[in-house]
Amino acid sequence: MKHRIAHIVLLLLLGFGGHLMGLSASTITQHQSPNTPTIVSGTVTDGKEPLAGANVFIIGTIDGCLTDSLGRFSFTVSTTGEVTLSASFIGFEDYKLTADAARLTNLHIQMKQRATSIDEVVVTASTFSFGKSDNFNTMDALDVVMAGNSCGDIVAALQTLPGTQMVGENGKLYVRGGESDECQTFVNGMHVLVPYSTNTENSAVRGRFSPFLFKGINFSLGGYGGEYGQALSSVLPMETTDAATSDKFGVSASLVDWNIGGTKAFRNSSLSFNAALTSMGIFNRLFSERFDFSRPYRKLSCEAQFKKEFKGSGVLKSYVGYDLTSVGQRIDSRNISLKEHNIYANATYKTSIGRGYTLFAGIANSSVVSNIDDAQTAGDHYHNFRNEIHLKAELRKVCSDVLKLSTGAEDYLRNSTLRYDDYHYQLNYNILAAHIDAQWRIIPRMFLNMSARAEHLPSGRMGGGLLFMPRATLSYIPSKQLQFSLVAGRYSQTAADDYLAMSDKTLSQSTADHATLSMQWKSQTTLLRIEPYLKKYHHLPLLEGNTYQPNGYGTSRGLDIFLEDHSLLKNLSTTLSYSYNDSRRLYLDYTEEQMPDYCSRHNLRLTAKYGIGKVIIGLSESYASGRHFPNGTTPHYNSVDMNLTWLVSPKVIVYTSLNNIFGRTNVFRFDANGTPVTASRDRFLYIGIFVSLKNNKAYDISNF
Repeated sequence: MKHRIAHIVLLLLLGFGGHLMGLSASTITQHQSPNTPTIVSGTVTDGKEPLAGANVFIIGTIDGCLTDSLGRFSFTVSTTGEVTLSASFIGFEDYKLTADAARLTNLHIQMKQRATSIDEVVVTASTFSFGKSDNFNTMDALDVVMAGNSCGDIVAALQTLPGTQMVGENGKLYVRGGESDECQTFVNGMHVLVPYSTNTENSAVRGRFSPFLFKGINFSLGGYGGEYGQALSSVLPMETTDAATSDKFGVSASLVDWNIGGTKAFRNSSLSFNAALTSMGIFNRLFSERFDFSRPYRKLSCEAQFKKEFKGSGVLKSYVGYDLTSVGQRIDSRNISLKEHNIYANATYKTSIGRGYTLFAGIANSSVVSNIDDAQTAGDHYHNFRNEIHLKAELRKVCSDVLKLSTGAEDYLRNSTLRYDDYHYQLNYNILAAHIDAQWRIIPRMFLNMSARAEHLPSGRMGGGLLFMPRATLSYIPSKQLQFSLVAGRYSQTAADDYLAMSDKTLSQSTADHATLSMQWKSQTTLLRIEPYLKKYHHLPLLEGNTYQPNGYGTSRGLDIFLEDHSLLKNLSTTLSYSYNDSRRLYLDYTEEQMPDYCSRHNLRLTAKYGIGKVIIGLSESYASGRHFPNGTTPHYNSVDMNLTWLVSPKVIVYTSLNNIFGRTNVFRFDANGTPVTASRDRFLYIGIFVSLKNNKAYDISNF
């Protein structure tokens, strides 16, 4: 008030003088005493509500303050003349006003919400991400181990998500009405030819890779970008952990497996190893089972990783893993003997090359050798060798806050040899592909991801020629809690080797058109996602006469619902996954369009995890409606699984689980004679102990 009176007195004096009557306010201010303070004041809002905690200050000075709970601010500056006032608040564009200091009173500042940078956008449509920093879907290695029905298997843990089918006789991933081989696995961006361990018929397999290998898993149920090819239904990209900063060493043991692993950390690199032996011998002696094994299931695994970080942001990662699996089983007059060697290795390098460009290059090799005696009849011998070399290079650039681009090229070089008594074949072919992806912020809350992928096969083989596949995702993100996306695209995959050989190498690639509407709402404690989808298949292998032709087709439509909640009780997290799927196909040896026998129309999974001190209890319920076969429909599938984890100390963890605790005999399918096919045992008990010998985290000791 005193300051305003001084201004009035000064104006009267100037008016009395007469010759200064026309001076502007800015000129008047210049005649103030340099010691006279000026008060800057006003309010800051977003146009509707006040913004508390906004930073308001004069640029080039230390004068300023934060707004109060009503968005008000007031502070004194001694600067005179023209100044620049700035206001900033997280999520909003900076506000600037240049004017005479004396005019900066009773301001009404309306902040504009800052448009999200294209590099900050995370579109979640049809994708579940684990190992990230979000409050939801942060399934790390320990969570995978503790999932009610997983027993430490990544594939089993992912089957708690919507969109997956329960196919108990092999345990593989079946997604949204697609075959298991329509879901492809990538490690550090490089393809894995065979991601599963092997086993005899009607026995569930496990994923080859330990959850302890990875810092991030992005399971896409469909609608992925142009970077990923040769996958009709879904992709499972996994990113290995970064270079370790400390040494680690540990062991783990149970009735069925024993592990030893460790890491040696260097200045900017680390070298890791792991060795594991899995054997069902002791378990089979302790617990009865239905199958007659002449030799128990055994698997010897060895893995190694080397990681190095270079100055200038370059990162090199390499991995090599080898599995030797063997098992013998008596079925009727046959004594099946199976042995498989599976080796996978990759090396990737990613670096910044200046001007905002990032270069990625990688190479991977997969080799699988399978030998089976008495495979179909007594005395026969089956031999199969499969190999793939995957080469890939990609260039990425964030062009601006509204545009991000990436482009790349890759080559799949494949060969396969099969010998079965008098029948044999040999395949050699390569698939050359290129893609371009553009992520564009159309308006502040709407984003468009457009991509195109082209694949070329040698002319005259497998259809030959060029296949072009456009893909797009349009997303509207009105707030941090809400997201809508519309996804559409075309995807392709080469037929399995056996079908290619029986078609005399003339089968063209199968294609699938995806359309998905995704709606997601997320609060502090709850996540809800609803996704209806439609897929149409073309050029599937269809047996006509004695050869396969690309004349098969099919559709798959359905609805996925996922609900995760942390609000019911303290230390309790629950999930609900429900999937409805209606699939029909005419392919392989089908004589009419029908629902594939691996599909169940309804799948429901409920999980709960509760922590009591150092004990974590997990419970899950899995339900699937019956599957249709020519000789009948199976009863519904149901299994209640329970596990308990005891964190004995920072270096020791004890884990135990019991699958199908009520002992229900679930029928997986019917064989050609109409005989029900069930698991080898109704219940499975697992007890394991993990011990860290040179680290402070028990769950960090196994598999690096």
